[in-house]
Amino acid sequence: MAVNVKLADDLVADARRYGAVNHRSTPKQIEYWSHMGKVAEENPDLPFSLIKDIIIARAEDADEEYGFD
Repeated sequence: MAVNVKLADDLVADARRYGAVNHRSTPKQIEYWSHMGKVAEENPDLPFSLIKDIIIARAEDADEEYGFD
């Protein structure tokens, strides 16, 4: 379900810039930041780079079907 929220202009501008670099739309960049922040809060002992690598690995596993040769 989509919900409209008011966000600070500088946050939206930052999301637009970061999203363009990472090939994400502005809303998807904000969703990404939200997800990363949630995971970081739930796992305060993990470094950001490790959290990012775990999320990337999970996304790759979900997108690709492994084939046995």
